[in-house]
Amino acid sequence: MTEKNSIIHATTRELQEKMLEMLLYFDEFCKKNNLMYYLCGGCLIGAVRHKGFIPWDDDIDLFMPRPDYEKLAKIWNQEADTSKYIYCRTTRNKVYHDGGASVRDIRTTEINRHSINEDICHGIALEIMPIDGCPKSKIKRASQLYNAFMFSLFNVQRLPDNKGGLIRAFSNIIYKIVRSPESRYKIWKKCQRKMTKFNWDDCDEVTELIGSIKGMLLRHPKKDFDNVVYLDFEGHKVPVMAGYERYLTEIWGDYMQLPPVEKRVAKHDAVYLSTTEPYKQFKGKYYCVKEK
Repeated sequence: MTEKNSIIHATTRELQEKMLEMLLYFDEFCKKNNLMYYLCGGCLIGAVRHKGFIPWDDDIDLFMPRPDYEKLAKIWNQEADTSKYIYCRTTRNKVYHDGGASVRDIRTTEINRHSINEDICHGIALEIMPIDGCPKSKIKRASQLYNAFMFSLFNVQRLPDNKGGLIRAFSNIIYKIVRSPESRYKIWKKCQRKMTKFNWDDCDEVTELIGSIKGMLLRHPKKDFDNVVYLDFEGHKVPVMAGYERYLTEIWGDYMQLPPVEKRVAKHDAVYLSTTEPYKQFKGKYYCVKEK
């Protein structure tokens, strides 16, 4: 499929309203189950700069400390309303082409171009990424970064966007060498164990191991993430990390400055988007379509 046959049955605002509904459910779930999370990415900037969504933003990104992130995976199916929202994460048999986890609304459809060949949940998603403990030792930190990079390469299993031609070329070569899904699974599982072995409570610094290379290379004071503060977001109070100002400045610089007009666009590339139609009815039509 190409750009010309994207089918969008929702305005950006309608998509945002659906995601806000999902966020409020997730917030209630986390409070009930004593889980810590915080807005991140564009939503964090939106909360600070706009007291809600950035007008052109088309997703919600969340951080969770690694212990809470793993607890969420264990309890979602027992505690959540899975008739509406399901927990999604790459496993041995299902590949989401995303290093983090997500909670998706099964009553909706958002088929991303990079996943049109996958028989997975294609509902609108809240994207969830872990924050991990970061070792002080330079050698251990180098090992952590190596394993994080290898995890991303073999867990995500798609050529990285906006990371430069050299990294894309290297990734493409590796994928051609390691073709077996089972081999890729074993590699990323082993790397995941190694990169996450630094206990959250024992570390003075934390780091992002999933996402951009810039984010992976940065270390943050754990005190910035040990507690939350609440900011206004679309008329509701939502949690952000206590050190959000330092974090935003380190990642984006002058985050209060609006980007140039030409960059005020949604970043996702959806083949089909609907806030009212369940994705399952489009199997064989817009995803899992065999090439002729």
